[in-house]
Amino acid sequence: MSITVSHITKSYGAVNALKDISFSVDEGELFGIIGPDGAGKTTLFRVLTTLLIADKGKATVANFDVLNDYKSIRNNVGYMPGKFSLYQDLTVEENLEFFATIFGTTIEENYELIEDVYTQIKPFKKRRAGKLSGGMKQKLALCCALIHKPKVLFLDEPTTGVDPVSRKEFWEMLKRLQQKGITILVSTPYMDEAALCDRIALIQDGKLLEVDSPQNIVKHFPKELYNVSASKMYELIESLKNYEHQYSVYPFGEFVHYTDKRSDFNPKELQNYLETKNLSNIIIEITNPTIEDTFMELAK
Repeated sequence: MSITVSHITKSYGAVNALKDISFSVDEGELFGIIGPDGAGKTTLFRVLTTLLIADKGKATVANFDVLNDYKSIRNNVGYMPGKFSLYQDLTVEENLEFFATIFGTTIEENYELIEDVYTQIKPFKKRRAGKLSGGMKQKLALCCALIHKPKVLFLDEPTTGVDPVSRKEFWEMLKRLQQKGITILVSTPYMDEAALCDRIALIQDGKLLEVDSPQNIVKHFPKELYNVSASKMYELIESLKNYEHQYSVYPFGEFVHYTDKRSDFNPKELQNYLETKNLSNIIIEITNPTIEDTFMELAK
């Protein structure tokens, strides 16, 4: 195992940030920690990268104990925090050289590892980091986290606030890094990114809801799910919430995701009810659940 987490608990005063967290990550795996803001993702990353000490429990990273071998862990992991934390008054090139020097290496020695990412920012190597766009800052931070050839890469919400094109490019880069044998632990609030991981852990309020592959987690959704749309979205949502047989109602893009309490649910009955609410252009069709649907169900 590349990472093992056993009964980790961490509190900030009366706030329980992590509640008895246990999971493991295989070598070379792309593992996602999926949950909303405040779920405990950053606290977990700080414990695993030896920046925080857990109140209870044990953890190892790259076969090193987070308490007894913290120096070894720091030499063998790359960490990209959620907030851009490089030196904004240094250029792209100067930041990269600085971090290479800290780890006793050079850009040239490990250039093969960062080449795929660095070629995209190389035209801006003389530009100060603070003047880069969000996507370029992201790529520079990833280069700095990789420059010492880590065994494990921690990425804390790396695509938050980044445009959709840069998000897509970033995940493509992660897949290529994974092929080089690097274990990657990434956290994200974006449920669509969960499907790009080998396995995921769903976390809410400091507690793990489920750990499995994205495909298996979706299979656990307990009911038939329907896309419902109508001429007036707000009135549709309110009408569905007031329907006596509704089990769950969540806006989902141009549709509302609806599940019914009854096992013998008849969509025609729902349509007749919605028509009494002066709604038109009603569409009710069965659909496949997503990770977001499963998360909402587990978080109830």
